[in-house]
Amino acid sequence: MALSVGDKAPDFTVKDTNGNVVSLSSYLGKPVVLYFYPKDDTPGCTKEACSFRDSYAEYQNKNIVVFGVSTDDETSHREFTAKFNLPFPLLADSDRTIVKAYDVDGGGYAKRVTYVIDGTGTISHVYTTVKTETHAADILAELGL
Repeated sequence: MALSVGDKAPDFTVKDTNGNVVSLSSYLGKPVVLYFYPKDDTPGCTKEACSFRDSYAEYQNKNIVVFGVSTDDETSHREFTAKFNLPFPLLADSDRTIVKAYDVDGGGYAKRVTYVIDGTGTISHVYTTVKTETHAADILAELGL
């Protein structure tokens, strides 16, 4: 079943780019942007990651947490992060637990969908169509930030 605005965001615990354990529930009280993408270091995914990189200071200034999620492993995430200087963590969902919980499983990869989760853990925005080059700025504009 697809997740919608107003739904409680499913909690998860997974490792990030650097092997740190990340749980969504640890970020209650802060808005979280959870963007799913198909594969590290591919043209569209790189444009999307770089859009978040380029807008990251604005997200930090607004106290918004950004996580990229794909089914790639930690090693792939580390290489992708280093190659493009990504300042935010990528979550390694190799077993597809998160992509299934968020209904973005594309059959072995994550569909390109972004969820904005408010400080109470409720989904406030869902983006199923994204313009990869400007996605991060588009979210900030829609949120009025």
